[in-house]
Amino acid sequence: MLSRIAESLFWIGRYLERAEDTCRILEMHLQVLLDDPSVDQEDAAITLLMVMGAPTAESVETGEVLRTLCYDPASQASVAAALAGAREASRRARETVSSEMWEAINTTWNSVRGGRLQRMRPASAFRLVRERCAVITGTADQTMSHDEGWQFLTLGRAIERVDMTARLISTAQVTGTQSAWNNVLRGCGAHHAFVRSYGGVTTDRDAAEFVLLDRLFPRSVVHNLRAAQVALDSLGLSVNNRGYEDEATRLLGTARAALEYRDPGRVLDELPQRMAELQRTCNKVSQAVTERYFSGSTPASWSGGN
Repeated sequence: MLSRIAESLFWIGRYLERAEDTCRILEMHLQVLLDDPSVDQEDAAITLLMVMGAPTAESVETGEVLRTLCYDPASQASVAAALAGAREASRRARETVSSEMWEAINTTWNSVRGGRLQRMRPASAFRLVRERCAVITGTADQTMSHDEGWQFLTLGRAIERVDMTARLISTAQVTGTQSAWNNVLRGCGAHHAFVRSYGGVTTDRDAAEFVLLDRLFPRSVVHNLRAAQVALDSLGLSVNNRGYEDEATRLLGTARAALEYRDPGRVLDELPQRMAELQRTCNKVSQAVTERYFSGSTPASWSGGN
């Protein structure tokens, strides 16, 4: 496969996941402010922008957070910019992306451009983006051959989901509210699955264990680290029976082992620091994938958060 096509598919997966998960994080942020009036809205806004890698100021209001992370196409961390990036990447890979998938991406981009998101209620805007990203993802899975191109798409989606879930957990941890982990579960779309697994009583440890370690839930960190590894194994250029030559595979395996083999009683220990390290690992994995598979492609300026 041409490296420029592979890179475009990789970034389609990342951009779509980034748009959806940014909406989930913003929903959780607004819910925290609603649930706990004692939360300092300005501090919470500044913290959220820092976690998302967006520029901050000494004084930030909720409206500025929504503009920066959702509405403004000029903001690299915004939902609007991510959807525009997904459309541009799909245009570059037009010969590989299915017609149905292209139509779904193009329809989504047309539904949010020109400030249309900003004219909607935040809850409605977030729901629209989440639903449209789900439609695109489902369309891709059902209409694309599950060949190398689909593996790059899956790889990008899995890496971005790990990164954004780590950011969501970091945001909840900083607020320190009693409902923080309930909001994390809802932000990951995990509340129903969690209740089925653990029952109605939610403890911080149980919630953290589920979001981080559950192997069956498709938005857990471990599940997506494994999905990224499977995609890389499918793309492997050679088989080595003695360790792993691929840097991205080593990084993913190390991160997964650090989570899965940690003492279960210490799942909450140093969690903000471990989530920050997980974000750095995702960045290193992305760089390693780029160096191995995309080094021959025409340089492109991909926009978005760090």
